[in-house]
Amino acid sequence: MRVVLPLTLGLGIVASAMYAQDGDVAASEPAAAVPAVEGHQSAENVVAENEMNRELDLTVGQGLTALVDLQNEDGSWGTGRYSHHAGLTALACLAFLADGHIPGRGRYGEVVEEGLKFILDNVNETGMIAAENTSHGPMYGHGFATLFLGEIYGMLPGGGDSELSTKVHDALIKACRLIVQTQNREGGWRYNPVPYDADISVTICQIMALRSARNAGIDIPKSTIDRAVEYVERSQNTDGGFKYQLVGGSSAWPRSGAGVASLYYAGIYEGEKIDRGLDYLVKSAFPGRNTAGSHYFYGHYYCVQAMYLAGGDYWESWWPAIRDELIDRQTDDGTWEDRHAGDAYGTAMALIILQMPKRYLPIFQK
Repeated sequence: MRVVLPLTLGLGIVASAMYAQDGDVAASEPAAAVPAVEGHQSAENVVAENEMNRELDLTVGQGLTALVDLQNEDGSWGTGRYSHHAGLTALACLAFLADGHIPGRGRYGEVVEEGLKFILDNVNETGMIAAENTSHGPMYGHGFATLFLGEIYGMLPGGGDSELSTKVHDALIKACRLIVQTQNREGGWRYNPVPYDADISVTICQIMALRSARNAGIDIPKSTIDRAVEYVERSQNTDGGFKYQLVGGSSAWPRSGAGVASLYYAGIYEGEKIDRGLDYLVKSAFPGRNTAGSHYFYGHYYCVQAMYLAGGDYWESWWPAIRDELIDRQTDDGTWEDRHAGDAYGTAMALIILQMPKRYLPIFQK
């Protein structure tokens, strides 16, 4: 079993020994476990009543089968504007990982292996993970793809000694180095791999990727995380929600879910910012409260993570509501429709959300 550690924020939460020297990314030996942090008790080790039921199992089974049918011949997922997309491929693979399928193990192990090969084949010399057809926001796809590499690295059979593990490890190192090197002076990231401007949405993708890599044994510069956390904290409005960029703007529930989740993933488990963020989400984004739209799956992907990490009443009330809502939204062919990014995206996101109670993905651990 892998030891899962939170990223240090320079706030005295965990020891700073888990970081590399500033300015580089490298492999590291697993660090020792740290004591539990006071504050909200996550749902990681506290199972809510009736989290899983037969209807959920059937829904997930149909969804995974449908997702297989959406895979392209080259192992990727995505059509149209998002054809053969590294980010969508990573999310689809994460949906299978969430059910325990990895190369060499599980009914869909081969499906994941083909997706992984596509990701590895699209890592360029700079470390950027992007297919040729990517036309918009490559750092989004890069963040999700790096997250996937971090998640699968420690789950591959044979540990770090196999040829596939070595390839994943090398790609993960390069991908994280790109993230570190493209952080802007505000502490965030934007659509393209240049340290110019930033927004909260792309920034959370990179924070999750770095957290997953750290879990997998990759050292991440402490200054990178400290600056990212500062950016996220400065993005929070007085109502508890999060604005898109530091220049100003109103709160919106999808990016606010990402904002709260990013604080947790960076190691902040309690405090006024967490409490105000959670309260904003309950008031603005509770399943069924006018949360449809182009960012529906994106928003609930992060909101459910925030509630899972918050645990307690937050998780116990939120989980059955989003579970039942997503079950109702599944189409007859087993997919979830998303008119903006395509059904592969909607289906992958819905499946990741619905399988959180299985607790397979290390990123969802505190």
